[in-house]
Amino acid sequence: MASIPFVKDIDFKPGVPDEVLPGVRRVIAGNPGPFTYTGSGAYIIGKGEVAVIDPGPDRDAHLDALLDALKGERVTHILVTHTHNDHCGLARKFADATGAPVFGFGAHPVRKRESDAPALDEGADYAYAPDEIISDGAVIEGAGWRLETLHTPGHLSNHLCFALDEHKALFTGDHIMGWATTVVAPPDGDMDAYLKSLDLLLAREDDIYLPTHGAPIRNPRRFVRAVRTHRLMRDAQILEQLSKGRTRIKEIVPAMYADVDKRLHGAAALNVLAHLIRLVRIGRAACDGEPGMHAEYRPGA
Repeated sequence: MASIPFVKDIDFKPGVPDEVLPGVRRVIAGNPGPFTYTGSGAYIIGKGEVAVIDPGPDRDAHLDALLDALKGERVTHILVTHTHNDHCGLARKFADATGAPVFGFGAHPVRKRESDAPALDEGADYAYAPDEIISDGAVIEGAGWRLETLHTPGHLSNHLCFALDEHKALFTGDHIMGWATTVVAPPDGDMDAYLKSLDLLLAREDDIYLPTHGAPIRNPRRFVRAVRTHRLMRDAQILEQLSKGRTRIKEIVPAMYADVDKRLHGAAALNVLAHLIRLVRIGRAACDGEPGMHAEYRPGA
């Protein structure tokens, strides 16, 4: 597989703010797990009058830690990258506590239903509703800072990144994470969209990525190129499995992910499904009926 230069080391104390860049602080929630790594990091931008990116999970201890870190300051904007609970579950309580409006792309893109992807970690926040809708190119400004929105669908169709031009920094939410690859979970997660969003990042000149989970990523374009290559190699691996007669996802995952923690096989199955939907769409694979978790696949024409 492609050699992705993962960043595994991160120095922090849960609930204690640390400065990751001049004028940028991070407070990590106490919600470590197989999909959140060491926990969700809420970023505080500026001093005095500040923005907060991804307030994090709905946990009283995390709310208290954020409010404690912000004593004597005023929150003017709450920005949300996407509608998973570990990013925005606290948004409404935090808004009520600070009086700041919540900005995001919109509500969760699909209603709760049996066909939704299985919940990974804390799942989707179906109750989330931003006060202000923002999309690609929106500019959010405050006292001494300026953020610009970049729409990066793939992980979810409503995923946003936020660029802080002062430091050529990009807050990447779950679009790019330093410690692991991103889960792309249908029905809303889309592998074609994810690859196109990676291309958007490759066209930029950022110096550092600040994901919601894990450590900062330096030399980010090298990292994105490796992630993109990895995804295309997964396409090839899946086609190889189909050629060997493994025609169902439940057969493909154990063969492809034999060296991966079995707790992550559910997420791996969703990624395989996202790849297969893409491969069927472009004619490299085929199946009878709509692609799904239990469908039978074969090589394309």
